[in-house]
Amino acid sequence: MSETAAASTPSASLRSGQARNLALATLAFAISFWAWNMIAPLGVRYTEAMDLSSGQKSLLVAIPVLVGSLGRIVTGALTDRFGGRLMFTILMLATAPFVLLVAFAGNRDSYGLMLLFGFFLGIGGTTFAVGIPFVNAWFEAPRRGFATGVFGAGMGGTALSAFFTPRFVKWFGYEATHVIIAAALVAIAFLVWSAMRDSPAWVPNHDPVVPKLAAAAKLPVTWSMAFLYAVAFGGFVAFSTYLPTYLKDVYEFDLTGAGTRTAGFAIAAVICRPIGGVLSDRIGPRVVAATSFAGAAVMAVVVALQPQPEWPAGLSFVLMAAFLGLGTGGVFAWVAATAPKERVGSVAGIVGAAGGLGGFFPPLVMGATYNEADHSYTIGLTLLCITAIVALAYTLFGIRKREPAAAGG
Repeated sequence: MSETAAASTPSASLRSGQARNLALATLAFAISFWAWNMIAPLGVRYTEAMDLSSGQKSLLVAIPVLVGSLGRIVTGALTDRFGGRLMFTILMLATAPFVLLVAFAGNRDSYGLMLLFGFFLGIGGTTFAVGIPFVNAWFEAPRRGFATGVFGAGMGGTALSAFFTPRFVKWFGYEATHVIIAAALVAIAFLVWSAMRDSPAWVPNHDPVVPKLAAAAKLPVTWSMAFLYAVAFGGFVAFSTYLPTYLKDVYEFDLTGAGTRTAGFAIAAVICRPIGGVLSDRIGPRVVAATSFAGAAVMAVVVALQPQPEWPAGLSFVLMAAFLGLGTGGVFAWVAATAPKERVGSVAGIVGAAGGLGGFFPPLVMGATYNEADHSYTIGLTLLCITAIVALAYTLFGIRKREPAAAGG
């Protein structure tokens, strides 16, 4: 009994650093996600300035997601080796120049340069795979759902971007807005380097990256969680990046109005992500994930019916965000509970990449299936409903391995 108690009780050094390091990781994640999402809130501006087609504007807002997704595979594995403190610092410093280069491309109305620099802007999205193993090492098993949920709330950087980026452009100007965000990335990178510490429970994994990723890829939990996260987080990313365009096309909101409502969507998901993590600690992540996918399927149908603004439509999108937020928290609580400790970073990288890729393709599908005559995205939303139903069935019946008992259960 004493051995079990000792194993489940955090040391004094862990307790003393948990709150500070969780807060710093969440802050770094949030500002990175703000930078990652710099193009989408201004998508309407770019569309008008460059006379983009529906497909072109969809690709423009989706392209940063590509590197932000695939790059997580590498950054997750590197975090297992070098630790979160170093990786957060490097990635934020690497993102800052591309924020400025996006502004340069935008000023020149160059679609090609926007795609190029937007691609590398995706570096900011890879910090997610850094934070999961970093936070996981700071918390004992019964609280990892809570910890990863709180850290995941840093995806609220997309809400900050949706709300403030158009306003910053209005208040300070287009170039100054990008300078402010680039400077914030650099400042927080130095704060992270000076104040953040890797967990005393963390042990560097010096295995070569490729074999380590191969080992993670052989784990059944990796691909089960990758699929579920592609639906939950992918749905959130897709809505967060494409919603300003959707609201303009369907409801004719202007840039600021669409950004404000997109921020509301993101905030709802951000609030529900840690709730999903906490509930997973108590009732199990399977139940939380199933609830998420069932709710998302229903809300996809409701949104496709184009409820009237302001309250019916607003409530529909908020509920959609809430269900997706619960799912993101639930799935990564499942990862934290089932992935081998020495493979958490590698598994998180692959799962996180799947989530990002899940957000890359839907905007392209939405753009390709948009019915301009009816101002309708019914086909895309129907596909979302079907995908959510498949994820629900897989959650309930496709993952047979017994879950660890919920905390206190």
